[in-house]
Amino acid sequence: MAEAAAKSDFQELIESVEALPIDDREILMDIINRRIIEQKREELVADMEESLQAYRKGEVRIGTVDDLLRDLDEDLRA
Repeated sequence: MAEAAAKSDFQELIESVEALPIDDREILMDIINRRIIEQKREELVADMEESLQAYRKGEVRIGTVDDLLRDLDEDLRA
């Protein structure tokens, strides 16, 4: 039932956007796209910070691509 309500809310949102003049819809799309880009950037920064912390703690292994492939193959066989 909640899913139906959510779809209804989403459909109402779509209809509201479609009722806007095309210029306003283009502005809205630009705003949404910029916010998505910013959110992805923030997620990337968080992932990079987490990786850097793991590296500083010695929780990462350094090796070649061949080392990585060998480790992955061993993990698949385990």
